[in-house]
Amino acid sequence: MNTAEPHDRVPAGSTDSGGGRRVDGDELVAYDRRHIWHPYAGALGDAPLFPVVSAAGVRLRLADGRELIDGMASWWSAIHGYNHPSLNAAARRQLDAMAHVMFGGLTHPPAVELARRLVDLTPKPLQRVFPADSGSVAVEVALKMALQYQRARGRDSRTRMLTVRGGYHGDTFAAMAICDPDGGMHSLWSGALPEQLFAPTPPSGFDRPITEDDTAALAELLTKHQDEVAAVVLEPIVQGTGGMRFHAPAYLRRVRELCDEAGVLLIADEIATGFGRTGAMFACDHAGIAPDILCVGKALTGGYLTMAATLCTDEIAETISRAHGAFMHGPTFMANPLAAAVAVASIDLLVSGPWQERVAALESGLRTGLAPARELPQVADVRVLGGIGVIELHEPVDMARVQPAFVERGVWIRPFGKLVYTMPPYVMGGADLAEVTGAMVDVVGTVHPAPGR
Repeated sequence: MNTAEPHDRVPAGSTDSGGGRRVDGDELVAYDRRHIWHPYAGALGDAPLFPVVSAAGVRLRLADGRELIDGMASWWSAIHGYNHPSLNAAARRQLDAMAHVMFGGLTHPPAVELARRLVDLTPKPLQRVFPADSGSVAVEVALKMALQYQRARGRDSRTRMLTVRGGYHGDTFAAMAICDPDGGMHSLWSGALPEQLFAPTPPSGFDRPITEDDTAALAELLTKHQDEVAAVVLEPIVQGTGGMRFHAPAYLRRVRELCDEAGVLLIADEIATGFGRTGAMFACDHAGIAPDILCVGKALTGGYLTMAATLCTDEIAETISRAHGAFMHGPTFMANPLAAAVAVASIDLLVSGPWQERVAALESGLRTGLAPARELPQVADVRVLGGIGVIELHEPVDMARVQPAFVERGVWIRPFGKLVYTMPPYVMGGADLAEVTGAMVDVVGTVHPAPGR
C-alpha cells in the first residue's frame, strides 16, 4: 500500500536558500567546514557533507539538484514528512500572533492546548506537563524532579539513579551520567560525571519470554541500594542510540513492579519511541504500564522546531510544591508558543490519520525489504519493530565510504557504530520504502567489507 502524501515531491527549481538566491553548494560546504562544528564530529575532519536546500514529503533536495529519499526522518522527528501544509499553516498562524513570550507568570493558548493533548494521550496517572527545550533537557528535568521529590519526602539520601546498560538519554551532564558508561558515546567524561548504578542490558527480543533471572540483577541493586536510589530510568521497549535493541513488554512490566516494591520512581525516556514509532502511541503502552515520570520529544513538533516535555503524576508535583514551593527549573524558551502551536497541529495530524496502519505498513515493508541482509557475511542481526529497521554488522561502519554510497543511490541513511538503520517518516509509501531498504542491503553487501577482508 502506498501511503505517501501528495506533497512528497520537492518543488522543481528549489535549489535556493529560501530568499531567491541560488545556492553554491561548494561554497556552502567550504564555509561550513571552516566555521561550523557538527554533532559527534571533529572540527578538523573532511567527512562527507551534503548541502540541503529544500525538502518536501520524504525527499531532501541537495544544492546540486539531486533528491534523496530520507530514511532518517531527521533523527526520527519528521514523522509527517517535510513541508507539510497543515504544519506550515499552524506555524504561520502562530507567527502572526506571537512567536514567543516568557512563561514565567504568563500562559498562552498553544501551551494549554499542547498540555491538554499530552495529558489525554499519555497514561492516565500523568497529569502534569513541564515543557522543555529538547530531549536532553527533558531528561535533566525528569532527574531533577525525581531528586527534588525524594528530598521533599525527607529521603535526602536518595540521590542516585539506577538504569540499565546499553542506554542513551542525551548529551547534557546529568543525562550523560545515565548513558552506558562503557560502550556509549560519553566514556570520555568518566570521573567527571555522577556515578550512577547500572543493571545489565535488558535481554534482546520483543517477543522473548521473561524470567525472574532476567531482572534479578536489577532487583538486587534496588534492594542493596534502596536508600540511595531516587528513580529507575530506562528507554521502554527500544534502546535507541545506545544500540537499537528491542526488549519485551514483560521486562518493562517487571521493572514497574520492582519500582513499586522498593518505593522508587520509574522514569520512562520516550523521546525516541513516543508518538507511534514502535506501533503503539507510546512504548509503555505495549506493557500496559504508566511511569511516574515520562519524557517526550523528537516527533513532538513533527520535526519543525525543538521542543520536548516532561510529564509527571499529581503526587510528584504536589509533594514538591508543598515542601519547596517550586520546582527549580525554568528555561528561557519554555513552552515557546511557535513550537507549541506546531506540536498541537502535529499531534492532531497524527491522531486524526491512519497512523497505526501506516506504521504497520512500514513494519511489513521493512521486514520484507531487509530480509535479504540476513544472508550477508557482514551482518550479525536484522531486526524490525514498528517503524524501525536495523541491520547490525560485525564491524563498525566505514562512514567515509558508506555515507556517499547511500547518496549515490538516492537515499539518506546515517549509520552509526555497527548499525545501518532506518526510521522513516510515517507517510513514506511502499515504493520509496523499498528504495530505502534496497539501498541498505546493497550498500552493506557491496561497500561495507565482509569480516576478515
